[in-house]
Amino acid sequence: MSLSVESRHCGAVVVVRCAGRIVTGEEVTVLQKAIDRGLREFPCIVLDTAEVTRVDSTGMGLLVRFLSHTRSRGGDLRLAAVPPFLQNLLQITKLSTIFLVYASEEEAIVSFLKDKATPKKEKVATGPTVLFVDQSADVCAFVRGLLHNHGYEVITTCRVQDARLLLMAGKLDIIVLGPDCSNLSSDNVVASFKTLAPSARTIVLHSDFKYEEAERASRDLLQKMESARPAEAT
Repeated sequence: MSLSVESRHCGAVVVVRCAGRIVTGEEVTVLQKAIDRGLREFPCIVLDTAEVTRVDSTGMGLLVRFLSHTRSRGGDLRLAAVPPFLQNLLQITKLSTIFLVYASEEEAIVSFLKDKATPKKEKVATGPTVLFVDQSADVCAFVRGLLHNHGYEVITTCRVQDARLLLMAGKLDIIVLGPDCSNLSSDNVVASFKTLAPSARTIVLHSDFKYEEAERASRDLLQKMESARPAEAT
């Protein structure tokens, strides 16, 4: 395990300091447990990332998921002391449009105490409609946030059975299968989806997607999405 986490309360604000990697496996589990503990009392979270050295797709998805969760409870998850690589990642994924980022832990805490900053509004998607399927809720959150902020209308699910319902319920332009979309082979899943949405284009992500540096995973997925966009949407 290469992530250490320290948590404390400052008034009604939970401060979580991370050092190391926020990646698939025990690291993500450790961070999730730390945030969950804080949320038992307060929905306002400051995540100090000054000593974070790496974030993969699953780790970024965890942050997006908790961002939505805190805001649904009237709070927020705000990032502090973001290192250059993570700043770049937020810009590339356009998640900088929804996360509030502060130069220091102190500034992030004060933003809650003074309530000067308000959560950013999400963009309204106007592009192709995408269905993403993967058994990991964090990978779903990562892809949902990434694609939504690049103009796609995104629906995600962790179950193939539910994906079939979604395909029957409405027209979808692109289907993206995550690295762990099902216990079945991706070929079998693609074939079954094709009967329900014959005009939809399908992208199958490679097995290492969830372990990759989030920046590289983002670039690769966006390139695939651009190639799969319907002609009228390009």
